[in-house]
Amino acid sequence: MAGMTITPTNKRTIRQQTNPLDKATIVSVYPKPLRATYETIQPGKFYIEAGSESNPSVLVVGPSSWWRDIGEEMPLIEIPNGSLLIAQAIVTDYCNSMIEVDEISSPGFFYVPGELNVSEIMDKYSKTLKETIQKQKNWFHNLVKIADADWARSNGNPKHISDLSRMAAVELGFKDRDWMKNTVQAEKIKCVACGNLRNPEYPICPSCNRVVDVALAKKLGIMEPTK
Repeated sequence: MAGMTITPTNKRTIRQQTNPLDKATIVSVYPKPLRATYETIQPGKFYIEAGSESNPSVLVVGPSSWWRDIGEEMPLIEIPNGSLLIAQAIVTDYCNSMIEVDEISSPGFFYVPGELNVSEIMDKYSKTLKETIQKQKNWFHNLVKIADADWARSNGNPKHISDLSRMAAVELGFKDRDWMKNTVQAEKIKCVACGNLRNPEYPICPSCNRVVDVALAKKLGIMEPTK
């Protein structure tokens, strides 16, 4: 984003009137929060909560400004950037920082003019929302393909699998990938009976054969419910 912020201290500033209607809404179906910081504008810190297909998150942004110094004896002049320009910068900068992004594959963000809530977005921009969800799915598939190739190329080294690829696999329901099974291995917990690691999704410890999760065992039909 163009411009340079000069903190008004000893110099006068010429401020522009702010249009209270200058608002834009960023919409996210991305499963992680987004933090964006721009040191050259004020305000320059933005936070978008994680969203989902069924429950998008939204962030309403207004205009931000930078100050131009036109001379030693002259006041600083505020140069405003409209809300749509700010929203565009936040979305574009983040998406362009990711790998495997193109016109049909990208993280799930878009922006629209005006201040809208989730219900209004889903009603007025349902087509754009569906297109954004599809683009994100395309991107997730790209990330999974990369992980498949890296897993094969590295002879099953889990260090070669990125957190982005693991997130994509979870969102697509591809937990059966070999490199995702390695993640489950890392998430094992200690058995309360013998201290060895066990998979929390199973009620019986493979090391000591104790039933360590009675409620889950009953749910799975391994134990009879208590009468």
